[in-house]
Amino acid sequence: MPDATRDNSLHPAEAMILVGGKGTRLRSAVSDRPKPMAEVAGRPFVAWLLAMLHDQGIRRAVLCTGYLGDLVEAHFGDGRRWDMDLRYSRDPFPLGTGGAVRYALDRIEGDRFLVLNGDSYCRCDIALLASVHTRHHARATLWLVGSEDCRRYGSVLVGPDGAVQSFAEKPSAPESGLVNAGVYLIERAAAETIPAGRCVSLEREFFPGLVGHGLFAVASQDAFIDIGTPESYAGAEQFITQEANA
Repeated sequence: MPDATRDNSLHPAEAMILVGGKGTRLRSAVSDRPKPMAEVAGRPFVAWLLAMLHDQGIRRAVLCTGYLGDLVEAHFGDGRRWDMDLRYSRDPFPLGTGGAVRYALDRIEGDRFLVLNGDSYCRCDIALLASVHTRHHARATLWLVGSEDCRRYGSVLVGPDGAVQSFAEKPSAPESGLVNAGVYLIERAAAETIPAGRCVSLEREFFPGLVGHGLFAVASQDAFIDIGTPESYAGAEQFITQEANA
């Protein structure tokens, strides 16, 4: 029986992947390339994100580059060998996650699109994300994962109707909750409200500003990893290998 929570006709056609970060905390382990280009299980980390998108029907993506962006473009090219249409948007100066999305909007063709952090991986269900987003007429919808320890990320409080109620700062002691998995579905009209030409954070400015104004979330128990620190990067190969064989 079809899952009533999914409607594949609402599936987004495009994605942005944020790959412009320097990875300052990762510099001791990866110093010659942007953080999302760090090698994991024989590929740049961002290649695993592209594979996940491809597996779920996404064929067009914009890679939002910055630091050493030429390395990203040289490796992935037009995306043909990945069976994808890849485009690039290179920040003229550090714009933050929100500023990079705003700057890249002219590379997006549709009215809604996915955004993925290029340094984290979670095998989300894009069709489910899109169905929840559309059902609530959301301006943006976040994919969240459960965590037993939110100290690295902070947490997100979600109401029974799926509306995001608040964002909690990083606790000083281990505390369970829902954390941002770095996968978002955003309406173009909402992204157009991001101020152009300056550094803006999705996490600290844009999303908190949408609380009570069309920000929703899907909570899951999916596996999640980021490569933001040498310690998490060291565990990424085993994680990705397990995911690839799942």
